[in-house]
Amino acid sequence: MLKKLRWRFITVAMIAFSTVIIALLLIINISTYSSITHQQDDTLQMLAKMETAKKIPFSPDFFPIPPSHRDFSPEFQYMLRFFAVYMNDRNEIVNVNQDNIASISKEDAASYASHVTNISRTSGYYNNYRYLITDTSNGKIIIFLNSERELQVLKSLLLSTLGIAICCSIATFTLIAVFSTKAIAPYVRNIETQKRFITDAGHELKTPLTAIATSADVLAMEHENNEWVQNIQHQSSRMSKLIAELITLSRLDEEQPFPNIAKFALTEAVWEISEPFSSLVDANGKEYIQHIEDDLVLSGDRNAIQQMLSILLDNALKYSDENGKIRLDVYKKRKKTEIVVYNTCPTNNIPDLDKIFDRFYRADQSRNKKDSYGIGLSIAQSIAQNHGGSIKAASNNNASITFTVRI
Repeated sequence: MLKKLRWRFITVAMIAFSTVIIALLLIINISTYSSITHQQDDTLQMLAKMETAKKIPFSPDFFPIPPSHRDFSPEFQYMLRFFAVYMNDRNEIVNVNQDNIASISKEDAASYASHVTNISRTSGYYNNYRYLITDTSNGKIIIFLNSERELQVLKSLLLSTLGIAICCSIATFTLIAVFSTKAIAPYVRNIETQKRFITDAGHELKTPLTAIATSADVLAMEHENNEWVQNIQHQSSRMSKLIAELITLSRLDEEQPFPNIAKFALTEAVWEISEPFSSLVDANGKEYIQHIEDDLVLSGDRNAIQQMLSILLDNALKYSDENGKIRLDVYKKRKKTEIVVYNTCPTNNIPDLDKIFDRFYRADQSRNKKDSYGIGLSIAQSIAQNHGGSIKAASNNNASITFTVRI
């Protein structure tokens, strides 16, 4: 349990850290992309105006630097590489201006223009160019601005931030893994103190309970059918059972509660529990059906698995309705062993399935249910989890309840 707690702490910390890192990565890259794209669009707007006014090629006396490029010197105009395609109202190319680019032929320019006009957008990126479509009285002008350097900057920024994020995540994971033991140390001490208290108290209570039970047995022989003596016997028996269950829970919380894990014949182990249970169900006037697959083998603690099965079957018998039905299915499914215990229940008397495995939880909130402390299902859950499995409870139309163990 402590190992799971440590990894849960590491997982939560890494999720929180990763969320922050991803948010920063997105903010940095999206804001940079938006800024560069805004600069490119400002430049294209300026070029469109100059193309329309026939001010290209540039002259030192006329070059309105866009607002987003205020920090640039006049040399900025000589760094621009672009070409313009003129089209009439029928989207036919009538002219191509290649004076400010060397790597694009007229055929390439026509191909670029044909492609972007088929897209229902007036601006965007195509190959390594940012384009802008501007309507004029004679048709439209499509200007392509070379954005190769800007796109390379965006790509380099993305790769750099990804690399930094990965390195930071690895470093953070290492630090959290190293210091997680110290972080959960107070909780571990509390758990150890609690377990030690339960174990010590259990052993200390066993001696007086044994003396009380023995004395009650002697009194019962001398005073037969005495209700006070019978009550002492019953209550001492309940207390002994409670102490045993608490000690079992404490043991299941240990790092390795089952040191002697081995393969065993699950089919035979289930039959050992189900045969006497079948007679008990018949004696209570209820219907019992079982299907146990042959030759099942499981790796685990045989006694613990039998205890888990006994708890589930006892629970089904105790909480099934009068003349109800109980069913046990044990089989292999997709490389996992499944143990399913089903029983009908009194209508609308289903317990809270979200709390049913909580320690000391009972559907009868008044706690007047005899011989029940609400610990059995917690023990069954711990046994399943310590075998690397899971246990779930489900209800169908509030008239039945099904426990499914997968290992």
